Amino acid sequence: MCVTETTDENHIAVMRRRADFLAANRGLRVARPGFVLLAHPNQGHGKRYGITVTKKIGNAVVRNRMKRRFRELLREALPAHGLPDHDHVIIGRETGIERDFAKLREELGMALERAAAGKGDPRRPRRPKGAKGSGHGSRRQKQA
Repeated sequence: MCVTETTDENHIAVMRRRADFLAANRGLRVARPGFVLLAHPNQGHGKRYGITVTKKIGNAVVRNRMKRRFRELLREALPAHGLPDHDHVIIGRETGIERDFAKLREELGMALERAAAGKGDPRRPRRPKGAKGSGHGSRRQKQA
């Protein structure tokens, strides 16, 4: 399901389905201090965007403020600089909260340029589940 943001030929739709976000996660990744931009081809669905801000960033007020700022940045930048027929996902980082709006705008422009050139950042290797330091099963068991 997509919700249309504008009605002109450069319309931007909002991503809603989890499967679309998971697919975008397999795409090109461009990291910036305030956010990470993911770009992934979407088989002709036009320019779409999604925003993710996790609970580790802050409480609901902080997360919603951050999403509003990202939404406005994307509405400004995507019609002219977004990749055609791609999903664009912004993942908020903690440093994006206090970052100047003009600086975020500049960083998004650079990130979209890098994505258009196909110059993504390398992925961090994932730890296998249950590996030491993964956060799972880190509580000590009482010895009897």
